[in-house]
Amino acid sequence: MTRPIPLRKRLLVRLLITSVLIAICSVAATAWLAVETTTRAIQEEQGQVLTEDMDILRQLSGYAATHRDWSGVGKTVRALSDRTGRRIALTAPDRTPIADSETRDTALPPRAAAAVDPLHTDTFTEPGAQRTGIDPRAVGPFRLPRAERERVRLLAEKRRACFSINGVETTITQMASGRSVLVDEDGTVDGGQVPTPCADGVLNTPTATEEKALAELNTYAGDCLKGVGGKFPSLFAATVDFTDRSMLTRYLGRKAETGIDTTRDQDKKAQECVDRARRQQLEPYVAPAAELFLGRGDSAVPHFDMSAANKAKVTGVAGLVLALTVAVTVLVATRLVRPLRALTHAAQQPPEQHVRVPVTTQDETGILAVAFNDLADRRERMEAQRKAMVADIAHELRTPLTNIRGWLEVTRDGVVDPDPELLASLHDEAVVLQRVIDDLQDLAAADAGTLRLHREPVRADELLEQVVAAHRVAAEGAGVRLHMSVAAAQGSHGSDGSGDSDGTPWLDADPVRMRQALGNLVSNAIRHTPVDGTITLSCRRQDDEVVFEVADTGSGIAPEDLPSVFERFWRAEKSRSRRTGGSGLGLSIVRQLVTAHGGTVTVTSELGTGSVFTLRLPDAG
Repeated sequence: MTRPIPLRKRLLVRLLITSVLIAICSVAATAWLAVETTTRAIQEEQGQVLTEDMDILRQLSGYAATHRDWSGVGKTVRALSDRTGRRIALTAPDRTPIADSETRDTALPPRAAAAVDPLHTDTFTEPGAQRTGIDPRAVGPFRLPRAERERVRLLAEKRRACFSINGVETTITQMASGRSVLVDEDGTVDGGQVPTPCADGVLNTPTATEEKALAELNTYAGDCLKGVGGKFPSLFAATVDFTDRSMLTRYLGRKAETGIDTTRDQDKKAQECVDRARRQQLEPYVAPAAELFLGRGDSAVPHFDMSAANKAKVTGVAGLVLALTVAVTVLVATRLVRPLRALTHAAQQPPEQHVRVPVTTQDETGILAVAFNDLADRRERMEAQRKAMVADIAHELRTPLTNIRGWLEVTRDGVVDPDPELLASLHDEAVVLQRVIDDLQDLAAADAGTLRLHREPVRADELLEQVVAAHRVAAEGAGVRLHMSVAAAQGSHGSDGSGDSDGTPWLDADPVRMRQALGNLVSNAIRHTPVDGTITLSCRRQDDEVVFEVADTGSGIAPEDLPSVFERFWRAEKSRSRRTGGSGLGLSIVRQLVTAHGGTVTVTSELGTGSVFTLRLPDAG
């Protein structure tokens, strides 16, 4: 009895486990992707919010740098709020309201987002602030009137033309103070290295307005610079650096005039004096410091919160996916397993029943079912052939043995005298019996792969001559003409025995077995060819093969019988009469011998016209 398949090894269970694992991996991957995507979106939103905050702070700082107070900032605050969708509120340091995009009754956030002070800003808010911390848009008394602004622009045009003549391309950019400067492709003011013909110093010479502002700046910085210079107060002074678009005011060390070097600490303190003096000078021209409030409620920065409801949704979706996966897997697996179960059940039945399975699909399972049915059909046919062969062997052996036994018994009983004629008849029956046994022995050796071949170079024409000579007497006795034809091929062969100069085909074969194969075909043709008929043996070389043909003008073979010609014990006469001779094994032996030589044998026939048996063997040339 067949042992049942363990549960863990059943196809349905394995498919189910595989599908569940795939579903779990899919859900996990989807959840991970969703979390990663959400996190990335939050980070991008946070970055966008930070960018908006910096832009709001920059614009309000610019307003404070160019206005003496906050009286008109409400319009700017509302415009920024409408563009960003944020609440924007400005208050004095003591929380006195200045401007608010919301109503006055709306509570402010607990903490200010930033301080708006153009005199104490940073490079992140306004890149041009550099190290001084002063918004570059705060120019105060350095702002040029229209006339000076136009004159400086003309000087800039003249210098730009000079730069262009000397191979330096620049563009004119206007600073916050209204002064025009030259900028090259790298953003460097005055094009970096100034060509000698253009270095006249006219463009960078301070105007009257700038001279007045510098004098005022030096006055503010005077006491501080005296403290730095000690007994050399004239060593330090303030000047405007026009080679920087941020309108920096730097100290000027007059080392060349005095011959006195300053220390690094003195230089640093001098610059601090100039920066403080500049803030003091600009203070009347900028709006006072203010506090900036952004957003609504506690915070405007979004955050990801996996609430209980969200967790329930994720769990529910994951469970639904798993349930659907299991249901679909069970449905699909059941459909897949059903024909396999039918195949398994059919394979477990006794061999003699030859069970078939229905073919219900066109996929791999259906192909397997078709192959199984073909195997069952083939096994049934082979079983029928085996039974028929046993019966045929018994029949073939029984007839000569019965004749021999009968004549021996009557001779023993004295009914018939053992004369030479009786002995000759018994000898003929023994020869028939021996021939059947030899044929069966050859077939058994061929089936077992033990058929021994003694190969040697064989001329095709000589092989045909030997076969014709061996069967000429039998053919003449039957009134049949026997002919031979060998077609010589073009070219020549060497002297190694594989051919000669006349182009005759050669074989690497066992001459005895080949004479046996061709002799069986000739004997079969003699039996089925009427008087005055013709049997023709021919040979020719075709491509890399030697082709033998045995053609007769006999009765022919019916088309439905052609597939059975080479089967064992098959005869054209269904009555199985031995009157025409033959055991029905000759053609089977021909096929086995030709196959052992690496060749093939085929037959073509037409009823009433004759048959042609064709042997194709490898050419030894």
